[in-house]
Amino acid sequence: MKTKKCPQCKNLISITAPTCLYCGRPNKFVTNNYVKSKWDKDYKDNRKNIFIVLMSKKILYIFIIILIILLINIYQ
Repeated sequence: MKTKKCPQCKNLISITAPTCLYCGRPNKFVTNNYVKSKWDKDYKDNRKNIFIVLMSKKILYIFIIILIILLINIYQ
């Protein structure tokens, strides 16, 4: 885990922490995506929808492969 010193209180904090645990100063290295993924409900819902679409595509590909294998076995 990468750490850095807080400029205000000089304690070690994680780079991915949103604020310093000791003095509460915001961490400027935290990206906007990190903040959205932690606290924004719409962002979480959007990620779930993308996951569902990807899973449905995988299931469709698996179904097509099974269908092709069955067709090959029937015509042999």
